[in-house]
Amino acid sequence: MGQDQTKQQIEKGLQLYQSNQTEKALHVWMKVLEKSADLVGRFRVLGCLVTAHSEMGRYKEMLKFAVVQIDTARELEDADLLLESYLNLARSNEKLCEFHKTVSYCKTCLGLPGTRAGAQLGGQVSLSMGNAFLGLSLFQKALESFEKALRYAHNNDDAMLECRVCCSLGSFYAQVKESMKIALQHGDRPLQALCLLCFADIHRSRGDLETAFPRYDSAMSIMTEIGNRLGQVQVLLGVAKCWIARKALDKALDAIEKAQDLAEEVGNKLSQLKLHCLSESIYRSKGLQRELRAHVVRFHECVEETELYCGLCGESIGERNSRLQALPCSHIFHLRCLQNNGTRSCPNCRRSSVKPGFV
Repeated sequence: MGQDQTKQQIEKGLQLYQSNQTEKALHVWMKVLEKSADLVGRFRVLGCLVTAHSEMGRYKEMLKFAVVQIDTARELEDADLLLESYLNLARSNEKLCEFHKTVSYCKTCLGLPGTRAGAQLGGQVSLSMGNAFLGLSLFQKALESFEKALRYAHNNDDAMLECRVCCSLGSFYAQVKESMKIALQHGDRPLQALCLLCFADIHRSRGDLETAFPRYDSAMSIMTEIGNRLGQVQVLLGVAKCWIARKALDKALDAIEKAQDLAEEVGNKLSQLKLHCLSESIYRSKGLQRELRAHVVRFHECVEETELYCGLCGESIGERNSRLQALPCSHIFHLRCLQNNGTRSCPNCRRSSVKPGFV
């Protein structure tokens, strides 16, 4: 079957599928898969089969076709198609409740070199990752992923993606609400504080700041009572983002300053990095260059202190979507730097690296 005939048969299958003749559509697409030598056509028909089996609830078959689609994308050596196929693989595992695998494949999508499809599919990758984190009850990570997906939806006027994210946020809210009920029944104050923080973050992400502020206040009250200073930092970070949304930048800076003091007391460098980054954006928008430079300097000092940089090239890890490699000795480098280095021992400690793992 040639390229033109492959296209015709794929279109025929789509018409049958759209007219609710699903089994006939599947039969047509399977014939294309058996007879077509056109790799691009085979990739497209595999995408149709993945979508159809997803909508029919046949998730094991969905996974089977997603795996074949990845092999086809690799044969074509097309980064856009590889991204699309990895996203289908992530979704398949999400449907099968293989949440750790879903997160791993989503990270692979985000780690691929910049592609044309990245702008279109990035929101869907974040949504799938958020659903996986929600399945693992990692509420804060889930919400961060959902917020990224919403930004993609708004930036690209993608109403369907926005609708899907809102549905996931509904599930998120229900799970947090159930967790709150359990926390109240058992008098679990730390869990109550976490749930209140999640509720506040949900309302902030929806733009409901009037509801978010009281939730942050309640969360802060419990965090202070139980002595959770890192939790207080997270609350103040959320409060600062609320003030930024209201264009009250001075109030946002007050919240950031309090959070920064707490983060330094605790010695939590990751929180300090987030706070310096947020301060940078505020001072940049206010045009205050001296304060901006001070926070840029502190940001890079924190990066150095946490050793979040490649020991070979010296660049910060995470500034770009570069693949990383962890050696058995636990030192981490850019994969490309290790490949160019041409040695099997760790550049830092000189220990032999036998079976490195990917991050």
